[in-house]
Amino acid sequence: MSTVSKDRNPEADPRVKAVFDDIRMTRKSDFINNMWLYLAFDPDLLEKTWAEVKAVMATPSALDPVVKEMLYIAVSVTNGCSYCAHSHTAAAKAKGMTAEQHADLLRVISLAAKTNQLATALQLPVDAAFDADATPA
Repeated sequence: MSTVSKDRNPEADPRVKAVFDDIRMTRKSDFINNMWLYLAFDPDLLEKTWAEVKAVMATPSALDPVVKEMLYIAVSVTNGCSYCAHSHTAAAKAKGMTAEQHADLLRVISLAAKTNQLATALQLPVDAAFDADATPA
């Protein structure tokens, strides 16, 4: 259950309507998901969050859109966000992530979790070869 109530008519606020219209245009879909519907309780937070999501996830960059979604899945799983893991898995699939890529992603996520835990438990010092500021030997 949510911590805020979803507004029954969020688009009555012109700021919210403008963001929702931009989401529809950017995503080429009429679907407004719960993240945005619930964030509509605070138009300022909604505007700022959408602007950042649009800039990072919907603007062409050095990373392929499927790779961006797969990274978002990995971080969402690591942070324990079921909502984001579901929504970005759907987005990755819509952008072309194959079942084989999804399985590979899950293998990488689980391996990273294991080796991260081991490195943390062992309190390993960082190798000089991995330190960008280290002087070459």
